[in-house]
Amino acid sequence: MAISYPHLKQRHFLPQRQHYTERDTMLYALSLGLGNDPVDESALPFVYEGAPGGLRALPSLAVVLGYPGFWARESDTGIDWVKLLHGEQRMRIHRPLPASAEVVGTTRVTHITDKGADKGAILVSERVIETTQGELLATVQSVSFLRGDGGYSQQPGGQPSDDPLPPLPATPADRAPDFTDIQITRPESALLYRLMGDYNPLHAEPAVARQAGFDRPILHGLASYGLVTRAILRQCCANDPARLKALDIRFTAPVYPGETLVTEIWRVPGQPNQLQLRARIPERDKVVLSHGFAELS
Repeated sequence: MAISYPHLKQRHFLPQRQHYTERDTMLYALSLGLGNDPVDESALPFVYEGAPGGLRALPSLAVVLGYPGFWARESDTGIDWVKLLHGEQRMRIHRPLPASAEVVGTTRVTHITDKGADKGAILVSERVIETTQGELLATVQSVSFLRGDGGYSQQPGGQPSDDPLPPLPATPADRAPDFTDIQITRPESALLYRLMGDYNPLHAEPAVARQAGFDRPILHGLASYGLVTRAILRQCCANDPARLKALDIRFTAPVYPGETLVTEIWRVPGQPNQLQLRARIPERDKVVLSHGFAELS
């Protein structure tokens, strides 16, 4: 069945109350591969409570907090969830995330854009993450590409189609990156990362992956997003998570667990606190994340 614009825009999401502990913060970082090198002391603040200054949370932990679950799979949405792909992720950090806290995530659908019957549709969901005392921690936007749901606005009766979000800037093509970061993903990384709350079988079951057009399970886009966050902290922030204020990026191709992720980062001329970036897989000579933009303090 076709998706219903008014139903999705008005869909009620119960606020998600979550108590995460230092163990959860460490597990998140470990699922991204921090600690793979036992002598890399730069990883310790994110995986070891005994590190100088205590345990710190990666800013990208925000994207898994207060998560309402894989709601697109629920029958009332009308979404062809097997063909859903994560298109972009945008995040604003309003204050550094505590290593442990009780938070509330409030989700809503903000945009639905019909690209056409053969081109799919774009859905944007926004989640605000606050402490139970009402302190705003982060705002995250997830842009989903609904490959099987294009043309809904041309169905009988006619349905609205929203303007898309402002486009993300392309990375420079006329100069080499100012920073390059290399990370090798673990073969079991998708199975580890799904413990963060995204249980889409696309990342675990080979049969489901093949049904979606992939030869094997793929890594979560948000896992790649976390790896890029780690690269920015290591290369541009002296490993200080409090310095990252925003990170937006587009997912252009899947990452397969076990591949090498090379993050390339450019300074924005005249803007010392802004970066542009992309990530590629050298084994396949493939750009997998593009149009990245980050803001630092």
